[in-house]
Amino acid sequence: MRVIGLVLIGAVAGVGLTMGAMQALSPVSAESISNPAPPSVSPIPPAAPANQHAGQRPAPVQAPVQAPVQAPVQPVLVQQPAMAQVPTSQAQIQLSFAPVVRQTAPAVVSIYARRVVEAQQSPFFNDPLFGQLFGGSSRPPRVQNALGSGVILTSDGIVVSNFHVVGNADDIRVVLNDRREFTAEVILADETSDLAILRLQGASDLPAIQLADSDRTEVGDLVLAIGNPFGVGQTVSSGIVSALARSGLAVGSGTGYFIQTDAAINPGNSGGALVDMSGRLVGINSAILTRSGGSNGIGFAIPANLVAQVVAQAEGGATAFQRPWMGMSGQSVDATLAEALGLGLPQGVAITELHPQSPLARAGLQSGDVVLAVNDEPVNSPQEMMFRLSAGGIGGEATLTWQRGTDRRESGVALVAPPETPARNRLTVRSMALRGLVAETINPAVAAEQGLDPQATGVVVVEVADLAARAGLQPGDVLLSVNRQRVGDTAALDRALSDPSRYWEVELMRGGRRSVLRFRI
Repeated sequence: MRVIGLVLIGAVAGVGLTMGAMQALSPVSAESISNPAPPSVSPIPPAAPANQHAGQRPAPVQAPVQAPVQAPVQPVLVQQPAMAQVPTSQAQIQLSFAPVVRQTAPAVVSIYARRVVEAQQSPFFNDPLFGQLFGGSSRPPRVQNALGSGVILTSDGIVVSNFHVVGNADDIRVVLNDRREFTAEVILADETSDLAILRLQGASDLPAIQLADSDRTEVGDLVLAIGNPFGVGQTVSSGIVSALARSGLAVGSGTGYFIQTDAAINPGNSGGALVDMSGRLVGINSAILTRSGGSNGIGFAIPANLVAQVVAQAEGGATAFQRPWMGMSGQSVDATLAEALGLGLPQGVAITELHPQSPLARAGLQSGDVVLAVNDEPVNSPQEMMFRLSAGGIGGEATLTWQRGTDRRESGVALVAPPETPARNRLTVRSMALRGLVAETINPAVAAEQGLDPQATGVVVVEVADLAARAGLQPGDVLLSVNRQRVGDTAALDRALSDPSRYWEVELMRGGRRSVLRFRI
């Protein structure tokens, strides 16, 4: 069996973008792209039947008529299969996507991003004994170029693209369809959803695309994908919406929720537009499923309703996208679980755990309940449920349809930011044992920022440097104990580190696995 890789479709020079089971892309340079001459293609005329001359219309074929036995039998004409016809009127000849392209293409831009990457130094670089043998001289930094696309959403220069195109860039240059160029800055970046919002400096009176209600999109709708694949220039491809509610795909730093399309999407299309036949933005092209690195007709776009919420927060001054907090863990309901819960169909999201401060708990839900819909939109995975809630935004209310046993109910749930209780009490360690460690007490807000389980407690590592880095600690580690003293908050960690011992044992959780670090100072 060959593994199919999920590929982020921003073209990157000098590095392959991979995530989980993703397949690395071939390097593409934004500055120098050589395009091979297109192969010679000859049109293939349709073949005429052997007993028919070209241009002649086939005579209708009659079924054989049997001799009457008692009652006359009417002869039956067997109809020929419908034949393809050329357009018969000027209106049919002029059928085209051109009006939609003229309306939308000016608002799709090409993005060239540069990032300076510091070269990793040898661990012996500053060692007085081994530095001359293994350290060598310092390595110069590398320049990483990225090529992608973007979509102008407001006339004053708000542009949406993908995080994997511009999220960590030091310099961003945006080129419009009319060849105007602007310098851009990232005003909001969200790696989890793989979205980034840019502001073009000094821009005004720009063409913009109107956002569609992506919840009204249906499978079979015609769509156009517009972007700059492989840096060849703005390109339009057509297709349909192949599927909705694709979730569980590893894109960005999490698993997202996507619209699937068969419109051709290739590296360089990242951040480009997926538009409907009314010229409205249905989604932002983000990833493809491919064996070769090119389009196989399976592309994924981030729905416009989530884009709208991210843009609204960016325009409100936010620098990071904030999702409503539910304080729950859940799983999709399969046939076995549906039978155990007494459901007629395998549908919805079963709640497995609830945080004591969860708004779901305040609305009356508990572990074992099944959420069936959010605002009358069915949800069948935790990713789909989070998408529906995120599209609603902080400060509103969502109506949840849920079931307990055979009893189906509806409840209004407040869409709130994760609470900051208990206080995070950031600690910067200055003692010898773990000098350079920055840690925080875990609360719902910290857990959301660090991508931890909603039920997580204790102390999480936020930054590491100096001795803490040399000891092997990493950002995101959850500290459980230090020298066998439990650390439930940063105050307890500070007390544990005041021990004058030279031998240290740190118990932690990393990626769901318990580990122990032992070292001597």
